[in-house]
Amino acid sequence: MTVPSLMQNHQRKTYVTQLHKVYNELNQVFLQYQTDKNAVNLSEAGLNNQQSVYDLINRYMKIVNTCDTTTTPCFQTSYKFINGNSAAGYNIDYKSFVLASGASIRIVYANQGNVLLWCLVDTNGLKGPNIFGRDVFIFYVYKNGLIDDGPSNGANNAPLTKEQREELNCEGSMNGCFGRLLNDNWEMNY
Repeated sequence: MTVPSLMQNHQRKTYVTQLHKVYNELNQVFLQYQTDKNAVNLSEAGLNNQQSVYDLINRYMKIVNTCDTTTTPCFQTSYKFINGNSAAGYNIDYKSFVLASGASIRIVYANQGNVLLWCLVDTNGLKGPNIFGRDVFIFYVYKNGLIDDGPSNGANNAPLTKEQREELNCEGSMNGCFGRLLNDNWEMNY
């Protein structure tokens, strides 16, 4: 192998490792929240509006920076998709947070069907390459408390099937890449 390909493989593993850390932290936060509220799901626990999301983040996560309704310094002002096209639609006016790990997150209350929240994660904050599917990912928290990609055609709930995840367009969309990582056991094979 050449040095550039070794570096690229190392960078991809670093992005995936950081994403996996955020995923695990969020799973633990949601479980602790439900346990503390003696609830069977996140809605019953009181996660039912954007302010309750902010309260959960501030109480249960290690935050080093909060960006009120601006993107920077939590997120970059522009991102791209793997196919090189500019990404739009992620830059909405919600609070964003930088975790102690250096990852940036934005969690938005959605309450659309069985999707309760959507989460935008930049695994390395302001550092590049700022590409969805490389260091930036979006995933969804379903009402049953599971984190997955989607929703895809016919997906009512998490976990999605391997086929439902594969239907999503990882190369030219915000969705799809997280599901591919789940399908491929946390390996960036795309």
